[in-house]
Amino acid sequence: MVKEWSGRLAQIAFVYLLGVVLYAVDAPGLADAGVLKAPMWVRYAALGGLCLLQLAKHRAPAVGLAAGLPFLGLDIAMGLTLPVALAFGDLIYLAVLYGSRRASNAVIVVLWCYVGVAVVAALLVADSLRVALLIILTACPLPAMPAWWALNVRQQREIADVERARADQLARIAELDREAAIHAERASMARDLHDVIAGHLSAIAIQSEALLTMRDGDPERTRMVLRSVRENSVSSLTEMRAMIGLLRSQDGQEAFTSPARLREFDRLVRSADAAGLTVDVSVEDIEDLPAAVDLSAYRIVQESLTNAVKHAPGATVLLRIGRSAGNLVVEVISDKPAAAANPSGTGLLGMSERAEAVRGSLTAGPVEGGWRVRAELPVEEA
Repeated sequence: MVKEWSGRLAQIAFVYLLGVVLYAVDAPGLADAGVLKAPMWVRYAALGGLCLLQLAKHRAPAVGLAAGLPFLGLDIAMGLTLPVALAFGDLIYLAVLYGSRRASNAVIVVLWCYVGVAVVAALLVADSLRVALLIILTACPLPAMPAWWALNVRQQREIADVERARADQLARIAELDREAAIHAERASMARDLHDVIAGHLSAIAIQSEALLTMRDGDPERTRMVLRSVRENSVSSLTEMRAMIGLLRSQDGQEAFTSPARLREFDRLVRSADAAGLTVDVSVEDIEDLPAAVDLSAYRIVQESLTNAVKHAPGATVLLRIGRSAGNLVVEVISDKPAAAANPSGTGLLGMSERAEAVRGSLTAGPVEGGWRVRAELPVEEA
C-alpha cells in the first residue's frame, strides 16, 4: 500500500514539475490571452489542483474529472496553456480507463459531443478552411487522444481478463475431469475387489465353516472342499497380485494376468458345490464372445453364485447361459428366497454396472419360491 501511494505521488510530482518547467521556459499557450487577468501563481494553483485530483484514479476517477472542470475553466479564462491541457488530459485518460463502464461511456459521449461542437464552431467562425482546420487540430486531439489511448488499454485489459477467466475455467474443467477419472478408477477397483477377492474369500469362509460342521468324516467330500478352498485361495492371490502389479505399472496398460473367461464357469460351479449348493447347468454357444461381454458374463455368474452361497445356503440353483436374438442371456435362479439379500447392495450394483458397461441390462429380484438374476448382454453391438 505504501509503495503504491509512493508511486502515485511520484507520478503526480513528475506531471507538476513538467508543467512548472513549461511555464518557466514560457511555452506558448494553446489559445490567445483570455478575458481574465490573474497573477502567475493562479496558473500554478490550477495545475496543482488538477495534479492532486489524479489521486482519485482508482476510487472515483469520473468524480475527479468533473472536479477538474473548474480548474480547466479558470485556465481557459486566462488563456489555455499546455501544462493544464496535459494535466486535464491525464484526468480524461484515468476516467476512461479506471471508471465504471457507465462512467467511461458517458465520458466518451461527452467528448464526441465536444469534438462535434468544436468542428462546427471552427467552420462557422474561421475566415477560411485553412484556419478552421488549424483550430480543429488544436482543439480536438488533446482531449481525444487520451480517451482513445485509454479505450485501447481498457479493451486489452478486458480481453486479458476474459482469457484469464477462460484459462481458469479450462483448468477447473481439467481438474474435474481428473477427479472424475480418479473416481471412476476407484469405483472400478472397488467393484473388482468385491467381485473377485471378496467372492473368493466368502467362498473360502463358507466352505471352511461347512467342513468344520461335518460330523461324519467323508474323506471324498473333505478333499473336494479342501480342493475348492485351495483353488479359491490361489485365485485370490493371483487376482490380488495382478491388481498390485497394475497399480505399480507406469501406464496401467500392462497385462499381468489373462482375464477370466465364461468357458471357465465350471470352476465357479465346483466352488458353489463345495459350499453346499446344488447347481444344475445349462450352457451352450459361449464361444467367440467379445472380451468385454465374456468377462462381464463371468463376473455376473460369479457374483450370483456367491450371493446364493451366502444368502440361500443349501439351495438348488439353475444356471442357464445361451444366446437369444443377438444377446447373451445369463440366468441364475435359486429355489430359495434370499431373505438377507439387499436389493441395493454392492454386489447387485456391481453386476448392474458390468451389464451397463457393455450396453446390456440386468434384473434381479424375488420370483415365486426363490430368487432370480437375469442379464442380457448384446453380443453383436459389443
